[in-house]
Amino acid sequence: MDSTTEKADFPTAVSDTADLMAKLAYATPETAPLVPGRRTFFKYRDLGVTDATNGRMRAQLTIATGEMQQTGWHYHLCESQFIFTLRGWVDLVFEDGRHIRVSAGESLHIPGGLKHNELAISEDFELLEVSVPAKMGTVACEPPERFVAQGQLRNDRH
Repeated sequence: MDSTTEKADFPTAVSDTADLMAKLAYATPETAPLVPGRRTFFKYRDLGVTDATNGRMRAQLTIATGEMQQTGWHYHLCESQFIFTLRGWVDLVFEDGRHIRVSAGESLHIPGGLKHNELAISEDFELLEVSVPAKMGTVACEPPERFVAQGQLRNDRH
C-alpha cells in the first residue's frame, strides 16, 4: 500500500487463520442447497456467502425451470444487485425506457431502488446473482409514467 492509498477498514494481516477459514465459502452443484426464492418459476441455489459474510452479501444461482412469467414492475430494497449470466439470456426493461438483454458471459449492476421488469428469459437461463446486503427486499410498483402513457397495463404481478 502506498501513501496515496487510504487504509481500508479490513484486516491487513492474517491474525487468526481459523477465523478466516470459517469465513471461506466453497460451493459445488452437489453441496449448494436449493433454497426458496422470490419467483416460483426459478430454482435457487445458495452458495454459502450469506453465512460467510454475516449477512453483508448474498450469492446464489438462479436457474430457469422451463416456464417464465414477467415479474411485473418492481424494485429492490438493497444497496446493489449484480448479475452475471452463465447460460442463456434475460430481457429487462428499466424505468428510463432502456431495454437490455443480458446474455451468457455478460453482467449487469442494478442499484437498489431502480424500477425494472424482467420481460423474458431463455429456456436454459442460469445466472449468478449477488446482492449487498444479503437480505434484499422486493417491492412491486406501478409501471413508470412513460410506460402507462404508452398504454402498458397497470402492474398486476407481485
